[in-house]
Amino acid sequence: MTIVILTGVKTAISIPDTLFIAAERLAKRLGVSRSELYQHAVRSFIDQHRADGVTESLDALYESEGISSELDPVLEHLQGASIAKEDW
Repeated sequence: MTIVILTGVKTAISIPDTLFIAAERLAKRLGVSRSELYQHAVRSFIDQHRADGVTESLDALYESEGISSELDPVLEHLQGASIAKEDW
């Protein structure tokens, strides 16, 4: 049996010169390599969008099961009533 472990994948991307220069400056200022900077940027972008589509997926699941995804009106009222009133 052969086990192959990938430690990284090289890729080529095209970005505007101004963005490249700004990234180079930031990497230098942070003391990280260009690869580390881009890895961090992509990871952050993925994390920000991780929850995209969750609501739609849950709505589709509820619909396929014939269940409403709307909050029960009585529960909604009780939750609202449990919140303390504040003057703004």
